[in-house]
Amino acid sequence: MKIDFHSHVKISKKSEFMPEYFQEMMKEAKLAGLTALCMTEHFNTRRFFDIYNYLDSNHLYENGYYNIDGFKLFPGIEVDVKEVGHILLVGDREDIRSIRTLLEPHTKEEKFVPFDQLMDLADSYNVLRIGAHAFRESTPLYHLQEAQLLRLDALDLNGKDLYSQGVEAYEEKLVAFAQKLGLPYVGGSDTHQFLQYGCILNELEQECENVQDLKACILSRNYHVTISKDLPLKVKGATITKKWMKKALKVEKQIII
Repeated sequence: MKIDFHSHVKISKKSEFMPEYFQEMMKEAKLAGLTALCMTEHFNTRRFFDIYNYLDSNHLYENGYYNIDGFKLFPGIEVDVKEVGHILLVGDREDIRSIRTLLEPHTKEEKFVPFDQLMDLADSYNVLRIGAHAFRESTPLYHLQEAQLLRLDALDLNGKDLYSQGVEAYEEKLVAFAQKLGLPYVGGSDTHQFLQYGCILNELEQECENVQDLKACILSRNYHVTISKDLPLKVKGATITKKWMKKALKVEKQIII
């Protein structure tokens, strides 16, 4: 199974959920060689539940994933923490819905949930916990205490950061940090635009049906991470396209209003 552990299905947090865009993203993910995604949409994205309402009405949910014409889409969420940093949680759709509901009081920056409180909440659910982009300048994680980081299941080798900080240099830094902590690391494109799919992926040695399978595969290290030689082109192309799409949506909204 070839999976991306960090992906978005909206062009931005402020945009509406667009079903046509979602379907295009899924189609292009398959064309990029993926067979599965973890949909880790931002917890404070505009109208978060529109995504799940659409999926529940239009796609079959079986075992622990949405079946998108044979493509596996695992539910997830990306949460900002008070100390600065983002945490990815992946799990059953009802658990993700429940976690998001409980985080409603924390969607504003001045109210972000403390890391320990988020981990305590995660303890109540069977979720995969991934520390996102640990060395991103704007939202790092390396400053957290080791005991806190060890409550995670894995760290995120992030496609955007590999591009912005240099593939070899960033990979070396993240891998060394993961090894120091004794944590595995997984690849995530962190894309909002389909051109970025395939810049990094994880090839699992077994087919996974739910979050339990995903966690077991990661913790046993039964997978390998592949960084595409085209990563710089993929990320740059997606970044430029996303920029112009956001501008076009803004203009369209102004015209409608």
